[in-house]
Amino acid sequence: MTHPHRRRWLRALVLALPLALATASAALSGVVNVNTASTEELAMLPGVGAARARAIVELRQQRGGFKRVEELLEVKGIGDASLAKLRPYIALEGKTTLQSD
Repeated sequence: MTHPHRRRWLRALVLALPLALATASAALSGVVNVNTASTEELAMLPGVGAARARAIVELRQQRGGFKRVEELLEVKGIGDASLAKLRPYIALEGKTTLQSD
């Protein structure tokens, strides 16, 4: 007989697997210029939804733009780990070219 905690853990894993596979299969290419991107473009970044995208725009407006990618750490919900995931898709200048493959 399986331990109750193990059963809960396995059930959670089985339920989360389709979402994880869907997220992994939605590969991204290109970059988002955090100094010019709209909230919709920012929300395309991994782990950034509408609320976090709005927070990025608000911080950008307060600062007059970002000079360093690390300034995004001041946005609530963006820590070192999430910034590491975002870094390949972030630019400080140029065009936003991010798209889902």
